[in-house]
Amino acid sequence: MSNQEVVILSVGGVRFVTRASTLQQFPESRLARMLNNDDREFKLENGEFFVDRDGTLFSYIMDFLRTLQVSLPTDFSDYQRLQREAEFYGLYTLADLLSQEHLLKPRLEILEVRFSLQEMQAFFRIFGSCSTTIETLAEQISVFTGQQSGQSWNSPFPSQKPLVPLPLERPSHHDMVFQCGTDYSASDQFVARYVSIKPDNRKLINGTNVLGLLLDTLLKDGFRLVSTRTVSSEEKVECYGFERMKRPASLTVMVNKTPGSSGAAQAKRNQAQKGK
Repeated sequence: MSNQEVVILSVGGVRFVTRASTLQQFPESRLARMLNNDDREFKLENGEFFVDRDGTLFSYIMDFLRTLQVSLPTDFSDYQRLQREAEFYGLYTLADLLSQEHLLKPRLEILEVRFSLQEMQAFFRIFGSCSTTIETLAEQISVFTGQQSGQSWNSPFPSQKPLVPLPLERPSHHDMVFQCGTDYSASDQFVARYVSIKPDNRKLINGTNVLGLLLDTLLKDGFRLVSTRTVSSEEKVECYGFERMKRPASLTVMVNKTPGSSGAAQAKRNQAQKGK
């Protein structure tokens, strides 16, 4: 059979259409041998190969053959059943990846926002269990400073003078610190700090407004608010706790395409997500 020829499979009543080359990714698998009529488990009826197995789980097997990646939904739980199906089809590389269940399961990610309001200044500290999330958030948040005459905390408009960007403080890979608001300087002028959070282009000076935009940004990014508490009523420190399920990195296999290859494959971690 030509590797470009279209093949139709009916697996447990679910119909799949693919190319022969997709099924031949692993030459020693039963799916590859099926194309040569070397396996009685697969019956050819009316131009379709009939397989009496789970059709829903076979969709994940087809996705693996097409992409050479194992990428499962966050709510997936049938690891052992899918491993058993992979073994049935002779896809032992996939079965081995599925046995590493801890690499495929989504992880709970925790993030905490601490907000302190002191006179005309607001202080923020963000802690995260995943350093990648903190890095991404740090790229979205910008702080600007400038001097203004007679400008107060509640002024909605930044000075017409050019504002100077300030770097965020990064005590560690898992947290960041920044502040906004105004403070007195010499010559009876205000030193103002503005915060901007992409994709919103506004430069905000009011701490409550910045907090609202920050919380809204986290909610839109898939986090859910799970707790609020007052750490210190005297210092006006509030703490907001967030959680979300972080998808694991995909597991990818590199298929050996050299002549005489038996279809052996080597698994490696996809580096699309690095943080823990």
